Amino acid sequence: MKQSRKKIKATGAITSAIAPLAILLCTVLVGTVACGSAQKGIVIVADEAQRKVDILYDGNLFTSYMYPTDLEKPVLYPIYTAKGTVITRGFPRDPRPNERPDHPHHVGAWFNFGDVNGIDFWGNSYDIPAKDKPKYGSIRHRNIVSIQGNILVIAADWVDYFDKTMLKEETTFKFSGSGDWRLIERITQLTAQLDTVVFSDTKEGMIAIRMDRAFEEPSNQPEIFLDAKGNPTEVKVMNNEGVNGVYRNSEGFEKGAVWGKPARWVSLSADKAGEKISVAIIDHKHNPGYPAHSHARGYGLFSTNNMGSQGFNENEPWFKLTITKGQSTTFRHLIVVKTNGFVTDDEMNQLFTDFNQ
Repeated sequence: MKQSRKKIKATGAITSAIAPLAILLCTVLVGTVACGSAQKGIVIVADEAQRKVDILYDGNLFTSYMYPTDLEKPVLYPIYTAKGTVITRGFPRDPRPNERPDHPHHVGAWFNFGDVNGIDFWGNSYDIPAKDKPKYGSIRHRNIVSIQGNILVIAADWVDYFDKTMLKEETTFKFSGSGDWRLIERITQLTAQLDTVVFSDTKEGMIAIRMDRAFEEPSNQPEIFLDAKGNPTEVKVMNNEGVNGVYRNSEGFEKGAVWGKPARWVSLSADKAGEKISVAIIDHKHNPGYPAHSHARGYGLFSTNNMGSQGFNENEPWFKLTITKGQSTTFRHLIVVKTNGFVTDDEMNQLFTDFNQ
C-alpha cells in the first residue's frame, strides 16, 4: 500500500488541525445561508423542517446531523471524503446493492451505550419486538443550542421507554479540514437526571461508525454475532469484490486483532473504486475508561468504547461509572477522514498528540 507522508500539524482546538484551514463565517438561518461571498470552507445550514443540519465544505455536503423521528438517536449521516465518496453504509435508510442488511441500529456515526441503569440505548431500532421495547432507551434531540462558524452545539435527552429522562446531553461538534483531510471533533457532556445513573461494563458502545461495504474485511463464511443480551444476528457470506478493509491501532495490532484491545487510536483503511481512504477514531486521555477498547468488527462496525472492559476480556476488571443527580461526565473523540492515500502511523500519532494537548 502506498501511503501518504504529508506532514500535518494539529492543535488542541483541532479547528485549525491541518493548515491552511479556511472557515467562512456565515449567518446561518433555518434552511438558508446568508454569506457575503462564495461558500468556502465549513458552512453549517440548519433545516428544522427536515430535522437535520447540513455541514458543507466548499459548498459540497460533508455530512448531516440528522434527528428523524424514525431513528432512536441522532446521527451523522452520510459522511463523505474530500473527493465526495461516501464512507458510511446506506442501509437501512438508503440501501445500496450488495450491502449487509444486518444491525439496523447501525446508522452513520453515533454515540450511545448499551447499559445505563440496565437500559440498552445501543441496540434500539425498529427491529426490536414490541414486547421487548421497555428494555431499550432512546436519545431525543431537543434543540440546536448554537451554530457559530464551524461549531454546532445540540441538546438531547436520554429517555427510557416511558419517556422518563435519565440523562441530559449537550454535544459540541467541531468540523474542520483542508485538502485531503476532514475532521469531526465530538465533545459530549452527559448530566444525570436521576438520583443515580450507572454505566455498567458492556462491549456495546460507544462512539461508532457503520462503514461502507468496501471497508469490511473479506469473509468466506457466515458468522453469528451476539449482543450483550445474547440475541444472535447472522451475518451471511457475501460477494467480496471490492472488499478490502484493514484495521490498525496505536499498539500495532491489525485486522481482527484490534477487537477488544485498548488503544489510543484505531484506523480503518480501504481502496474504494481506486480511491485510497482512511477513517480513524482517536481517544482523549481525559475520557473515563481511557484508553478505550475497540469494538471494531470485520463486517463494518467501527466503534470505540470507553466503558467496556470485562465485556471484551473476562480477565480485565469490571468497569462501572456512577454519576448522581446533577453530576456530569464528558467524553471527547476525534473522527478523521482522509483520502488520496492511506494514513500513516506517524500522522496518527501526531494527531493524537495534538488532540490531547
